[in-house]
Parts: sequence; C-alpha cells; structure tokens
Amino acid sequence: MTMTDERTFASSSLPRHLMRGAVGFGALIGSVLLIPVAGLGSLLLAPVGLLALRGCPACWAIGLIQTISMGRLRRSCVDGRCELTTADRPRAHQHEDGRHSESVGA
Repeated sequence: MTMTDERTFASSSLPRHLMRGAVGFGALIGSVLLIPVAGLGSLLLAPVGLLALRGCPACWAIGLIQTISMGRLRRSCVDGRCELTTADRPRAHQHEDGRHSESVGA
C-alpha cells in the first residue's frame, strides 16, 4: 500500500464512530465476562465485536483519529511527495449590532 491509497477507517460522524466502539468493545468484553454465566457460547459475541470495530481495536482507534480530523486536515500528493495541510475553515463575521455568524465557504 502506498501513501496515496485512500484507506480509511473513519465513520461518517463522531457519534456513529463512538457507537461502533461501544458495541464493539462491549461485545468483546461481554464475550469473555459472560463465559461463567452462558458458557462458551458467549464467545460468539467476539466476531460481532470485531466486525463493529472493523477488524481490531487499533483499527477503531485509527478510525477515531481519522473521524475527528475529517474536514480539518487535507492530504495532497504530487509526484510521490505528500503534504498535510489544514483545511480552510469558515471565518466568523461580526455584524454591526455585535452578532456573530459564520460565513458559508465555497
């Protein structure tokens, strides 16, 4: 895999990603903690947890960082050289009466 490949573990929103984490980690922890109560059948929760975490807890953590930085950082690659820059953020505009509003960028 090269630096220009678009491999992402990010979710479309932070609440959705956190929900996936809660389901994934809950299922993994529950699969082990429920063994005394439900027997080895509780280990069937482990694949559910791994699916929710998209493979592994590290993949979920990488996705969390990607989800948080989505829209704030831009990566551009030209001739095999990649740069990471901050995205243009809308600037607050102050009205004559002291109110603030954010401009909608192009």
